[in-house]
Amino acid sequence: MRIKRSVTSHKKKKKYIKAAKGYSGAVGRRYSLAKQQYYKSGKYSYAGRKNKKRDYRNLWITRINAAARAQGLKYNELIHGLKLANVDINRKMLSELAVNDPDGFNEYVNIAKQSLAESVQ
Repeated sequence: MRIKRSVTSHKKKKKYIKAAKGYSGAVGRRYSLAKQQYYKSGKYSYAGRKNKKRDYRNLWITRINAAARAQGLKYNELIHGLKLANVDINRKMLSELAVNDPDGFNEYVNIAKQSLAESVQ
């Protein structure tokens, strides 16, 4: 007796149709389109995970820059001053300080200003 592939092929197709559930139009119902969209969606989600990191870093830098300029210092001067003072704090934490704890952020700004003044002399 020969083996027919209907069970395995239906199972394979069902996997892609299930993954494409909620997609609009024929993409959510037709196997060939659902399979294409499944792989394309995977590429989009991979790229999106990379872009999310980029977007958050830009947000942190924008927040730090705004808070630093309120204290009379540019973003690049603040970062350079902190590096000269050997202060190891990342941009995410600086951003959180700038938003939630302005006094703590001002301490870092003062440290950066002092180290910049010392490096000029």
